[in-house]
Amino acid sequence: MHAADSQWMAQALQLAAQGLNTTTPNPRVGCVLVKDGKIIGEGWHRRAGEPHAEVHALRAAGKQSRGATAYVTLEPCSHHGRTPPCADALIEEGVVRVVCAMQDPNPQVAGRGIARLRAAGIAVESGLMEAAARELNVGFVSRMTRGLPWMRSKIAASLDGRTALANGASQWISGADARQDVQHWRARSCAVLTGIGTVLADDPQLNVRIATERQPLRVVLDSALRMSPAARMLQDGKVLVCTASQDAEKRAALEQRGAEVLLLANAAGQVDLHAVLRELARRGINEVMVEAGRNLNGALLQAGLVDELVLYLAPQLLGDAARGMADLGELLRLEQRVELAWRDVRRVGTDLRITAEVKHV
Repeated sequence: MHAADSQWMAQALQLAAQGLNTTTPNPRVGCVLVKDGKIIGEGWHRRAGEPHAEVHALRAAGKQSRGATAYVTLEPCSHHGRTPPCADALIEEGVVRVVCAMQDPNPQVAGRGIARLRAAGIAVESGLMEAAARELNVGFVSRMTRGLPWMRSKIAASLDGRTALANGASQWISGADARQDVQHWRARSCAVLTGIGTVLADDPQLNVRIATERQPLRVVLDSALRMSPAARMLQDGKVLVCTASQDAEKRAALEQRGAEVLLLANAAGQVDLHAVLRELARRGINEVMVEAGRNLNGALLQAGLVDELVLYLAPQLLGDAARGMADLGELLRLEQRVELAWRDVRRVGTDLRITAEVKHV
């Protein structure tokens, strides 16, 4: 690695982040072309079906590409998808060195792009700023390696961990700045998932209310199809209702409002949570944001399906009678606890935002 490599890769990562809300189901990728210590072309992948980051950078550089070094946040692809292989484009344009942050976890690529570049005589180095690149594509990596999207649960609570009063009143525990911050998490998510309890109690829309090119899929877990066809969520956009009910009349009523109803039942007559996540992955969903109550939060945590928590803690106390974050049942041994690893802590307006990764055993 050269001394300036980190500088150029950091620039490529910044470019990749511009596709945070738009590239799904594809990964977020940035590319910088450098020659004689200067950037001659740069680009980032905007959305599926459009040119990849390398192609944008090569087009910007034109004939200057010959003899250049390419800094790419993800291994250049080697297969024909909706666009031609980027490895071939780099070879054809005379790039002599490629530095990529990480190998592509996609089994269709998985080292083949690097191998193709090396076979063409191009020097290739991988692993520079890999942690940052993985973080940027945490959902894509999860879907490719585990067959599951990255599940991020957002919870707004008081300092003593209460999300609502005993009577269900919860608006608003978090402040206006925190609620605005949530919109950015929603915007980067491919899907927002909730339970029927939240739908019946709050009648939420769960859409993105900041400028965005794409609204996430709304997913409702509704075992008995109690969702009303008049629910606000059904007024706009796509909604997927996952159920264990075979009630044809209720199903038809929701479908007439534009919802897709999917039967995913387990042996207990409830929605099969693992099956829901596998189905979302099959549909190309990389990141899922959970906005639900204590029952669904608890069920997902107990099933080992939550990967990350985004907690907004308000400077207030609601007392022991108020509702908690997640119903985990009674734990009899400390070994049953959900362990977390702190990722980030910061002030958002009047609230404290904590992001923590769930430690999977």
